[in-house]
Amino acid sequence: MSGKITFTMIKPDAVADGHIGAILGKIAEAGFAIRAMKLTQLTKADAQKFYEVHAERPFYGELVDFMSSGPIVAAILEKENAVEDFRKLIGATNPAEAEEGTIRKMFARSIGENAVHGSDSDENAKIEGDFHFAGREVF
Repeated sequence: MSGKITFTMIKPDAVADGHIGAILGKIAEAGFAIRAMKLTQLTKADAQKFYEVHAERPFYGELVDFMSSGPIVAAILEKENAVEDFRKLIGATNPAEAEEGTIRKMFARSIGENAVHGSDSDENAKIEGDFHFAGREVF
């Protein structure tokens, strides 16, 4: 399924702000099919493991604390050119720089609380999806 899947998380800020339905609506409108989805909460250890690629970055500790601070919605999405199309849909990491109509422009609080995560490559989409879902949870 290379090129056809991506992984996303609706982050704690967007969940707390009640944006799950609106964000899922934008995802569906953009032509993505949901292949797996769940409401869950990352432990601090889960967040450390998921974001270990950023362990040396100055924002790592803050990111781990934020991502384990409340529930998230994890999902595997399917569409042709999934990773690239989803990155366009969510917009720039900094919502102030995101294009109008993108998820981050509409729902993010700040660069740190930016509403959604989106995989940055086909390889990472698979790794991130496998982190959150067992094979029997993906359809």
